[in-house]
Amino acid sequence: MHAGYALGSLATGAFGTVPGLLLLPYLTDTLGVAAGVAALLVLLPKAWDVLVNPVAGRISDRTRSRWGARRPYLLVAGLALAVLFGSIFAAPFGAGPAAGAYVAIAFLATATAFAFFQVPYVAMPAELTDDYADRTRMMTWRIAVLALAILVAGAVAPLVRDAAGGGVPGHRWMGVFVAALIAVGAVGAFLGTRSAPQGSVGESEPSLRAQLAVAGRNRPFRALLLCFVVQSAGVATILAGVQYFADQILRDPTTGPTLLFLCFVGPALVVMPLWSRVGARLGKLAALVAASLILTAGGLALVTAPVLPAVVVYLLVAVLGVGYAGQQVFALAMLPDCIAYDTARTGRRQAGVFTGLWTAGETFGLALGPGIFGLVLALTGYVSSTTGAAAVQSDTARLGVLLGFTILPALLIGLATTLLRPYNLTPTPTPTPSTSGTSGADHGVVAGTKAAENHGKGTTTP
Repeated sequence: MHAGYALGSLATGAFGTVPGLLLLPYLTDTLGVAAGVAALLVLLPKAWDVLVNPVAGRISDRTRSRWGARRPYLLVAGLALAVLFGSIFAAPFGAGPAAGAYVAIAFLATATAFAFFQVPYVAMPAELTDDYADRTRMMTWRIAVLALAILVAGAVAPLVRDAAGGGVPGHRWMGVFVAALIAVGAVGAFLGTRSAPQGSVGESEPSLRAQLAVAGRNRPFRALLLCFVVQSAGVATILAGVQYFADQILRDPTTGPTLLFLCFVGPALVVMPLWSRVGARLGKLAALVAASLILTAGGLALVTAPVLPAVVVYLLVAVLGVGYAGQQVFALAMLPDCIAYDTARTGRRQAGVFTGLWTAGETFGLALGPGIFGLVLALTGYVSSTTGAAAVQSDTARLGVLLGFTILPALLIGLATTLLRPYNLTPTPTPTPSTSGTSGADHGVVAGTKAAENHGKGTTTP
C-alpha cells in the first residue's frame, strides 16, 4: 500500500518541479517576455489554486463512488493534468506577448487540474491509516518517490530540451516527456491503492469561510501551515534560480542544471532512512526544525559560490538536499496528525478540508518562489532573450541571481521555523479516567483511532 500510494508523487513531483525550474527561463530566454511580466505570468495561475484547492477538497469530501472518495480524482484529474501540462510548452504563437498570454492560460488550466489531483491525494493518508508512526512510514515512502520524481523530472527535463535542439522545439519535447511521467504517476497511484482501506469520509463544511473557520480552530494546523507556506516559497525560489545560477554563476548552462539537481535530490534518496530514525528519536517537530536549519545553513554558505571551486559548490547544494529531504518528510508527516487531532477534538473527519487548505497554501508558496525570483531579476536589470539562450548580463543582474538563489531562500526557510511555536502534537498515552478531564488545554494527542473529548482536549490511544 505504501509504495502504491507513493507513486502519485511522480505526478506531484514532476508538476511541482518543472514549472518552477524551467517555466520562468522559458519565458525570459525563449519567448522574450520581460522578467517582471514573466514573474506575474508564473505567479498568478498558481495563486489561483489558493481558491481552487479548498473547493477541490470539499468536492472530494462529498464524493461517493465504488472507488472511494479520493481515487477517482487520481485517475481523471491526473490524466487531465498530463495532457494540459504538455500544452503549456506547445508554443502555438511562437514568441512575444501572445505567446506569454497563451502560457498563462494553459498554466492556469493545468494548475486547476493539479488541484483536483493533489488535494484528494494528500487527503488519503489520514484515511488509510490511524497509526501515528505508520503515517511517518507512509510519508517516508512518498518523499522517497517524490525525490526520485524531482531527480528524474528536474535533471532529465533540461537534457531532453537540449537534446531536441533547445528553444521552442526542445521545450515541446520536454513537455511531452514530463506529461508522460505525470500520467504514469497518476495511473500508478490509482491502481496501487485499489486494495487499500479507504476509511470513512465525513460531511464537509459547506463553504470556504466555514472551512477557514474549522482550520482556524486547529492551532497546530495553523502553525504548521504557515511555516510550510513560507518554506515552500523559499524552496521554490531555489528551484526557480537553478537555470540562472548555472548560467550566470557556474557559467555552465548545459550540464550545470542537471548536476545541481543531482546534488540537490540525490542525497535525499540516501538520507531518507536516516531522517526517519532522527524523527523517531527526536520527534517530528524537532526533526523538522533541524532539517530546516540545515537548509538555511547550506543556503547561507552558498553565497560564496563565485569564489569557490565548482566541486565545493555542488557539495553545498548536496547539503541543501539533505535538509530539503527532512523538511519535506516531517512537514507532510505532521499534517495527518493535525487532521487526526481535529477528528479527536470534534468527532468529524474532514481530511479534504485540511488538505485542500494545505495544498492551497503549498501551491501559493511554490508560486511565490518564481515570482520572488523574477522580481529580483527585474529589480537588478536582467535582460530577456528570444534565442533560447541567456543574454549577456550585467554584474548587478548576476548579483541578483546569486542572492535570489542563496541568501533570500535561506532566510525564508530559517525564519519560518519560528512560526512553529504553537505546534504541540505529540504521541502520548491516553490519560486514565481519573485525569482525563482535568485539563482544558488545546493540546492534541494523536496516535491512533479512538477519539475522546474532554473540555476540548482530543486524545487517541497509541
